[in-house]
Amino acid sequence: MPVGAAGPAVAVQVAADQDAEESETADEAQQGERGGHGSTVRAAAPRHEWQERSIATKSCHCHAGWMLKNVAVIVLEEIHPFELGVACEVFGLDRSEAGLPVYEFGLVGDRPGPMRTHAGFDVQVPYGPERLAEADLVIATATGIRDRYPEALCEALRAAHDRGAHLLSICSGSFLLGAAGLLDGRRSTTHWQYADLMAERFPLTTVEPDVLYVDDEPVITSAGTAAGIDACLHLVRKLQGAEVARAIARRMVVAPHRDGGQAQFVNRPLPEGDGDSLAGVLEWMRHHLDRETSVDDLARHAHMSPRTFARRFQQETGTTPHRWLTGQRVLFAQRLLESTDETVDAVAARCGFGNAATLRHHFGRRLGTTPQAYRRAFGGPGRTAERQPA
Repeated sequence: MPVGAAGPAVAVQVAADQDAEESETADEAQQGERGGHGSTVRAAAPRHEWQERSIATKSCHCHAGWMLKNVAVIVLEEIHPFELGVACEVFGLDRSEAGLPVYEFGLVGDRPGPMRTHAGFDVQVPYGPERLAEADLVIATATGIRDRYPEALCEALRAAHDRGAHLLSICSGSFLLGAAGLLDGRRSTTHWQYADLMAERFPLTTVEPDVLYVDDEPVITSAGTAAGIDACLHLVRKLQGAEVARAIARRMVVAPHRDGGQAQFVNRPLPEGDGDSLAGVLEWMRHHLDRETSVDDLARHAHMSPRTFARRFQQETGTTPHRWLTGQRVLFAQRLLESTDETVDAVAARCGFGNAATLRHHFGRRLGTTPQAYRRAFGGPGRTAERQPA
């Protein structure tokens, strides 16, 4: 059974922070973009039964010195094999010959028996929800997103939380934690494809779409697929020390810690537009990223007043001209760092940032890493010079 002093949960967001957003807003104000920008408010989704439940907030949360011994992994129909494999690889293998801890490890379903995976083969699950009563750590792995989740599992998850167990979700496993009411009032994340749906379905959680994982003690949620490795190793590092985490990472042949967040992996294509859209202006902006461009210049190009242009831009893209242009410059910088050997200063100039310091500032704000670290992670062999985006 886990032990530890009761205490408030501490939210830890990996990669992005609110100060950056406030700073960008201040930058835009200096660019004269205040006019015509109303705030965007997400309408609250209909309340579900789980939202009426009361979750204890002063349960016996775990702190330094707590030992992780017993791990339960929830397996439902349509489980994703890779994400299940992540949990098994980190916590389910006996590596005692290397001096690493051995965990009591069990697969748990809403009932014992075979569970069909997303890939079409079966996994034998030996335990039902009662197994969660023994667990120090409960992992909800990725599965098909459901309208409703088994109530017996939700009850067992709430009981595990109340007695101090750690909870960790991988990819869409966060929806099970949300259905149990365990993300209410917390920061969380999920795969970037599901971020909007999660924010709509669980309006009491703050979804962070650009990070690899969020640690809001004692609940950890991770982004899509391989981000589960990062979250699991983070938990091992936190509870059992950096040496144990590094040793497991070496056996798995993965990095013990990755820079940045899942924003690095999200493809953001140019939106299609009709005849009345700003698609032509957006395309022109993409082809002239190295130019100094003001809202007045763009408005003239679109044959609109600056105020009308700013309003239309917000409606069509969901953001402001300054923020959109900065995002496109960062995207082009990513392409250059991946495919060329140009210096960071040269990349900054071609993208319109002027110098390496400004590029590093915006690169870190958007992606949570540095240009140099990004190039090491994503740069391919035989890089050559590249032209402006076509």
